[in-house]
Amino acid sequence: MASRPRILFICSRNQWRSPTAEAVYRKDPRLEVRSAGTSEKSARRLTARDLDWADVVLVMEPKHARRIRQQSRKTTSLPPIYSLDIPDEYQRMDPVLVQLLRA
Repeated sequence: MASRPRILFICSRNQWRSPTAEAVYRKDPRLEVRSAGTSEKSARRLTARDLDWADVVLVMEPKHARRIRQQSRKTTSLPPIYSLDIPDEYQRMDPVLVQLLRA
């Protein structure tokens, strides 16, 4: 693991949830963070380089973890992937979303 853990936040379109998580933790000196989406319509689409960079992947829903594993079948080593179980019902920087991400 890097001197500062590298956390990759993932949602579907990298529009609301994962960019919010990235913004919330961007200035945390303990972490390095990025965000991406699993959809072809993502503002920033997940790449193999993102997965190689990450020490831990935090997905918003279990379906995102499944997509990553399906798309990365040939990759022998993925970083640990954990679901935050945050549904797609929040706008970017919604105070409730921010609170969930901090919890």
